[in-house]
Amino acid sequence: MDGGDDLTGLFERERPRLRAVAYRMLGSLAEADDALQDAWLRAERAGLAGVENPAGWLTTVVVRTCLNRLRARTNRREDGLDDAVLVPDPLLGPAAGADPEQEAVLADSVGLALMVVLETLPPAERLAFVLHDMFAVPFDEIAPMLERSPAATRQLASRGRRRVADSATEPDPDVRAQRAVVDAFFAASRDGDLDALVAVLHPDVVLRSDGGRSRPQMSMTLHGPAAVSRQAFTASRLSPFVRPILVNGAAGVVVAPHGTPQFVMAFTVRDGLVVAIDVLADPRRLADLELPPFGG
Repeated sequence: MDGGDDLTGLFERERPRLRAVAYRMLGSLAEADDALQDAWLRAERAGLAGVENPAGWLTTVVVRTCLNRLRARTNRREDGLDDAVLVPDPLLGPAAGADPEQEAVLADSVGLALMVVLETLPPAERLAFVLHDMFAVPFDEIAPMLERSPAATRQLASRGRRRVADSATEPDPDVRAQRAVVDAFFAASRDGDLDALVAVLHPDVVLRSDGGRSRPQMSMTLHGPAAVSRQAFTASRLSPFVRPILVNGAAGVVVAPHGTPQFVMAFTVRDGLVVAIDVLADPRRLADLELPPFGG
């Protein structure tokens, strides 16, 4: 298989899966698209003559590109660039449902809380966990990408799995039930009802906010109902501008005064309680988002 038409067709068929891999590896939609572009250029130059598993080869090219980007990112952080919480790019959809193509993307997405946890994993650990646990790639295929043995690669994925298991990242499956809890959260915040607000918060609730470089005051991590409630009451003046949306397939909101987004908030609801709130408050990244229709 080495024809240009065959390569183009293969790449387009594999694009959704490759983009999903790159997004979960990088947490950035722009970087995921860049990784796919790099993979396409390499594939176009090399051709597929002699390649026994073209889809697997394309995956390897994308993954190695992502790994290089993650390692460079880690080196910058070690040099003191930034150690604040990073909320990855959210996948947004209308609260009332999306068109079939977008619904498929959202259905295949993972929650933003899990993406935040993935940001804390070392690059090799993240790669092993993402490929094996999320895309069922065998360890003997992952190992050469990391220049490790399959046994060592298995240990990397296991460490990543333990870190994910220690965090509450899996929401209740019923989005309507999630939405009812999120609505109750904002109603209590708007009314200044502390008891009602605490009633929908898990005792170990965590709020993570990423304000980027231009809004460092909005970069924070808060733990427990008391701290999260205080922050909710502080921001209650913005309640008229809260609009329901889907964030990575789960109930969330965008806060958009006059149509300009100031915050995207993703809620993780488990057993009827909010266990995590992840907030993107970085104006630069918010400006790049394509907002879905409000409502529903």
